[in-house]
Amino acid sequence: MKTKLLTLLFSSLVFLGNAQSKDSISSIKNQDKISYKKFIVPVALITAGTLILNTNLNKDLQVNARNFFGNSFHTSADNYLQFVPVAQIYLGKSLGFKPKNDFQHQTINIVIANAIMGTVVFALKNTVGEERPDHSDNLSFPSGHTATAFTNAALLFYEFKDSNLWYASSGFLFATATGALRIANNKHYTSDVLAGAGIGMATGIIVSYWNPFKSMTFGKNKKTTAFVYPQIGNQIGMGAIVKLN
Repeated sequence: MKTKLLTLLFSSLVFLGNAQSKDSISSIKNQDKISYKKFIVPVALITAGTLILNTNLNKDLQVNARNFFGNSFHTSADNYLQFVPVAQIYLGKSLGFKPKNDFQHQTINIVIANAIMGTVVFALKNTVGEERPDHSDNLSFPSGHTATAFTNAALLFYEFKDSNLWYASSGFLFATATGALRIANNKHYTSDVLAGAGIGMATGIIVSYWNPFKSMTFGKNKKTTAFVYPQIGNQIGMGAIVKLN
């Protein structure tokens, strides 16, 4: 029953995002169109993660992963890799690639996408209550690190897919590495990583194509400076500084 409810929740989120995107896009000239096809991969990932949740297969995959990496394996690299796509979004233009949005709207999209993703992940973690493989708490499903990485990888892909497909796609390599290391660190099951990746991709797609603040300005003579940065310490997340001159 829980699996069916989770699947319905994810499907409703994608449907709502797609409907909102179409309404907004119809009012913005030259805005890229969104279709259900773009959600095939994220929905497949979410569904797969949900279906193997609390199964013997999920536990066996974790045991195999620990045997492969070693029971004593530990690295903090996943805390940093999840934010690499954010840096890529900001660095793309300086590397000679043409982005879809200017610096200001890139920042807006990053903040909105990560806020939506964070809300969904937080709600699911506290609703599902799955214990982590290392028994540290009951907030295993879905993986927040993986969701963060894939959210920003999806934003990166949209920003540069028409300029350089290789660069645009490279964020998914860091996102995949983040998910793999969460399993290797014994912090998440495969189900958590799959669901987190799907949620992140879906959120990034929705915000990229919906882009509700595309025409937002802060005054004719006002200069806006914005910067998004990772927060790593007791709390890991995203921070933003916006300055109006």
